[in-house]
Amino acid sequence: MAKGLTLNNSAVKSRTLWADAWRRFKKNKMAVISLIFLGLLALIGIGTLVIDWVTDNRIYDTLVINQDLTRRFVEPSAEHPLGLDEFGRDILLRILWGTRYSLFMSIAAVLGAGIVGTVLGAIAGYYGGRVDNIVMRIMDIVLSLPYMLLAIAIVAALGPGLVNVLISIAIGYVPEFARIVRATVMTIREREFIEAARAVGASDKAIIFGQILPNSMAPLIVEFTMAIAGAILSIAGLSFLGLGIQPPLPEWGAMLTNARGYIRDAWHITVFPGLIILITILALNIIGDGLRDALDPKLKN
Repeated sequence: MAKGLTLNNSAVKSRTLWADAWRRFKKNKMAVISLIFLGLLALIGIGTLVIDWVTDNRIYDTLVINQDLTRRFVEPSAEHPLGLDEFGRDILLRILWGTRYSLFMSIAAVLGAGIVGTVLGAIAGYYGGRVDNIVMRIMDIVLSLPYMLLAIAIVAALGPGLVNVLISIAIGYVPEFARIVRATVMTIREREFIEAARAVGASDKAIIFGQILPNSMAPLIVEFTMAIAGAILSIAGLSFLGLGIQPPLPEWGAMLTNARGYIRDAWHITVFPGLIILITILALNIIGDGLRDALDPKLKN
């Protein structure tokens, strides 16, 4: 009995923080289903890139971009499960190919914002004083501007385009990451292991990136997931206003923009692009909630 108890205790001690968080995350069935759905979307996006590379964009040009006005507004059928749009293009294929724009662009924008915000927040939280005051006042100025209006202003100034949309989305999310990292760093920087690192002569760079930031990943992961959902909605909103990704690229928001004038003639050309946006954002929010619960030490038991 004592031997079994010792082995059990050893197994508990050997379990890492992330393995324990994953064990708790798996108990949330909706979060797991949402993660599987998001993984399938990512595989679809990668698959379309591979198909375009292998076929030299022949499928993309023929079925996704090219128009056939003799077949416009064809309703869902066995041949075209989601129907054809106002230009006779297959809606299902356009949604699948649009994953690379709506999902991957959102991930890229949030990743860029996360890197910049993390560095700024870590510097502000670690050094404090005047550095902290300057960095956070700049972040406060950005936060004081309505996010969507800021994105619209940036895109209007720089012009529509993939890179400009990414920049406009990323700038708006930098302060959120900076504030989260700053708060976390300020709670960690005075702990014993940080003092020990200073005592052995570790540089500030080594302490920040080697000791502090790895212990700040839990809230960053949750924020990253939630921010992707907001970025998808923002990209769709910019495209809907005509400032985002321009036709004929099959971005989900741009598809809604093109279809809004025909909503009375063909219900399916607006319902399905809007539905994929809704489901994707819902899945990301559910994943974010699941990660927050899994990484919260108060809910460990």
